[in-house]
Amino acid sequence: MSTQRPRRAAVTGIGVIAPNGLRADAYWKSVREGLGVLDRITREGCEHLPLRVAGEVRAFDAADLIEERFLVQTDRFSHFAMAATVLALDDAGMGAIDPEEAYDVGVVTAAGSGGGEFGQRELQKLWGQGSRFVGPYQSIAWFYAASTGQISIRGGFKGPCGVVASDEAGGLDAIAHAARGVRRGTGAMVVGAAEAPLAPYSMVCQLAYPELSTVEDPDRAYRPFTEGACGFVPAEGGAMLVVEDERRARDRGAAVRAVVAGHAATFTGASQWERSREGLAHAIRGALAEADCAPEEIDVVFADALGVPAADRAEALAIADALGAHGTRVPVTAPKTGIGRAYCGAPLLDTAAAVLAMEHGQIPPTPNVFDVCHDLDVVTSDARPAELRTALILSRGLMGSNAALVVRRGGDHAR
Repeated sequence: MSTQRPRRAAVTGIGVIAPNGLRADAYWKSVREGLGVLDRITREGCEHLPLRVAGEVRAFDAADLIEERFLVQTDRFSHFAMAATVLALDDAGMGAIDPEEAYDVGVVTAAGSGGGEFGQRELQKLWGQGSRFVGPYQSIAWFYAASTGQISIRGGFKGPCGVVASDEAGGLDAIAHAARGVRRGTGAMVVGAAEAPLAPYSMVCQLAYPELSTVEDPDRAYRPFTEGACGFVPAEGGAMLVVEDERRARDRGAAVRAVVAGHAATFTGASQWERSREGLAHAIRGALAEADCAPEEIDVVFADALGVPAADRAEALAIADALGAHGTRVPVTAPKTGIGRAYCGAPLLDTAAAVLAMEHGQIPPTPNVFDVCHDLDVVTSDARPAELRTALILSRGLMGSNAALVVRRGGDHAR
C-alpha cells in the first residue's frame, strides 16, 4: 500500500489589481490601514446615471505589463486579469514556461459578465456607422471566457483550462476548481477573477439589482452589518493566484504562502436572503469538513458583507449556525467596504487579503463600519494583531450562489 502523502494545493503567487492598490503589497498596505477609496464615478458616459459611487481602478496602464497585440483584442476586464496574472507569476517566481511543461500548467477564471465596455463600443459603431466599422475582436473580447483564453495563450499554458460562471461566489468556486486540478495531478493552476463593471452599458444593467446602493455619500454608500446598511457599491479589479502542488513548489524553492484546505458551495435562489442563511451555513460546514477543521480552529472570517439588512442578518446567523458559540467570538472583517464589491473578483481579493493577513499576523479593519448591529465581532477602525493559522472566506451571489473557502497559513499542515 502506498504511503505517499496526498497532493496539497498551495498558494505561491498573488497578483492584485484593485481600486486601492495595483500590486499585492500596495493592496495589503491599504487594506491593513483601513483606507476607503470609494468615490464618485468619473467614467465617461456615466454622469447621468443614478449610480454615483463605486471603487474605480485609477492610474492603471495595462501597457506597462501587457503587449499591445493582446490589449487591442481584449476588454478592460481581461486587461485587469492579464496584468494580475503577470504579477502573480512574478510573485511565485515562475518565469517563461518550458514547452515541455506547458501541459502541466492550467488556467481557470470566474466571470460575472464579460467585456461590457468593448462590446458597447463596437455596438455603437455598428448602429452609428455600419457593420464595416465593427472590429473583428468583438466576437471574442466581450465573451466571459476571454480572460482564461488570453492568459493561457499569452503564457503558453496548455494544461486544463476553464471558466466558472456561478455568480459572484464563482470566485471561490474557481479556486476550488484549481485546487482539485492540482490534487488530480496538474502541476500548477493560474486562477482568479477580475471585473470591469463601470462602463455605461454595464452600469445600466446593474441598476436592475435591488441590492445596489445609489447613496451619493461615499462614506455612507456601503455599510454592511449596521443600521445604515443600504446596499452595496460595485468595484473594478480583482486578483489572480498561482496555486500549485506543494511538493512541486518546495522543490523549485518557492514559498508556500497558504494551502487551500476546504470548499463547499450551495444555491438558494436569487435575492432569497433569508434562505441564504441555511445555504451559507451548509457551505461553511462542508468547507470545514473537507478541511478537517473544527469551528474553533477558524481564526478569522472574511465576510460576504452584502450591505442589505436581510442579507447581513442571514450571514450573521449562518456564521452562528455553522460555528456555534465560536461564531460570536471569532473576528469578522470585510475589507471590501473600503473598495466596493468587484463581483467575482471580490472573493479573490478577500482570499488575497486573508493570505496576507495570516502572513503578517494582522486582521484588517472594515472601513466605514462602526455601529455593528449584529452579534458579530466585526473588526473596525484599526487592524487587530492576532496569531492567524486558518481563515474562512465567504461569498454569495445576487443570483443565489453561496460558497465558503478555508485556507491555512503556509507551513501549517492540515490534519
